[in-house]
Amino acid sequence: MREILFEFQLSPTTWAYVSALMTIGIFFKFHRFWSVRNLDLVALIAASPGLLLIFHGLVKDMPGLVQGGYVWLFAVSGFFLIRLLLDPVMVRRPLLEPNLSASGLTFTGGSLLVFLMANVIMNPQERLEYQLAEQPIVTDATPGYLPLLRLAAVSEKTVDAVDRMHTEAYRRALLTLTFSRALIILAHLALVLGIVLVGYRHFGNIHTGVAAGTLYLLLFYSSQMTGRLDHGVPAALLVWAVVMYRRPVASGLLVGLSGALIFYPLFLLPLWCAFYWHRGLVRFAVSVAAVLVLMGVLLLPVEGSVEFSLALRHMFGLVGFVARDASGFWAQYAPVFRIPVAAAYVALCASLAIWPAQKNLGILLSCSAAVLLGSQFWHVPQGGLYMAWYLPLLILTVFRPNLEDRTAQSAVVALRFRRGKWPTLDS
Repeated sequence: MREILFEFQLSPTTWAYVSALMTIGIFFKFHRFWSVRNLDLVALIAASPGLLLIFHGLVKDMPGLVQGGYVWLFAVSGFFLIRLLLDPVMVRRPLLEPNLSASGLTFTGGSLLVFLMANVIMNPQERLEYQLAEQPIVTDATPGYLPLLRLAAVSEKTVDAVDRMHTEAYRRALLTLTFSRALIILAHLALVLGIVLVGYRHFGNIHTGVAAGTLYLLLFYSSQMTGRLDHGVPAALLVWAVVMYRRPVASGLLVGLSGALIFYPLFLLPLWCAFYWHRGLVRFAVSVAAVLVLMGVLLLPVEGSVEFSLALRHMFGLVGFVARDASGFWAQYAPVFRIPVAAAYVALCASLAIWPAQKNLGILLSCSAAVLLGSQFWHVPQGGLYMAWYLPLLILTVFRPNLEDRTAQSAVVALRFRRGKWPTLDS
């Protein structure tokens, strides 16, 4: 940004304060001080100190400060996990509109989006993402799609490390970085558009959709980790899976693709299959299986026959779970302590197929966010920092109205078979 606006500089600490004050000013309901909405906003703001501790700990090379930041993030994540699991029992959901009009929110959100995308292009050093660039993203214990993880690991530091005397290698590294940044910009545009569409199409209120998108852009996390490809792309896919929930084939393709890229959305399958149980289950399951098979087959020409099996193990999370090359919170603890956390997580995901018995769109939102948030507690590299995976769904849960009537039986498009004709979709 300094090349565009001369002498412009906004430190992370300053932006954390500005973000908190703007969040309170725009969204805090002062006439209903003890509302759940206000508690959610305070908790969202409370994640900022943890991110700041990690940033300053990396800058000053103080591992204790970094570990304190991860502990702080785990505490905030624990609160939100309980909040999301209790969300289905919150029946009364009054419409609490922001303190700013829809046109004002649209201008604010658009300005923030331009500002954050400029940050992606310029990649200023005063960001947590830049400080994390030296920590390896791809390790023996990292689940996910290896081509995406390697692309996400490309940064200005990796490009600068290439010898400029080797013109072809340097040009290839620069093109890879440009492609990565273009992809993350498109992912964020799709993410914000998807949030707005959920508010417009499924909440019946465009003002609510714009407010949710603006809040996501306003949060301190968004300013610090905007350029991470492995954060933004899966988040956009998951938001659009919610946008297309009335079409099981489209939702299945998007959930399956996100699961192939970062593995953890595969734990959404019990919940989503239970949602589509009475209508759309076969279409959803076949779509998920098809995209997983396709993504696995595409690994063969990319990785080669020798590395194909290793890439498949990473894709389905069958990697060294007890490896000692963890970063973040688990870097200070023995791998054996992650086992009970992972077991509790698997039990939670399985239980969501049974409870709540009657599932609607509101439950799909809150429980999906809970599943993705719970993955942070045992994600080996930088667990706790991948907030984009669940943050859009969490914000939509905070703003959502009562959606008890949005069940699969009433909302999902039915597939009709007619004699002598191809099957058609009927509303």
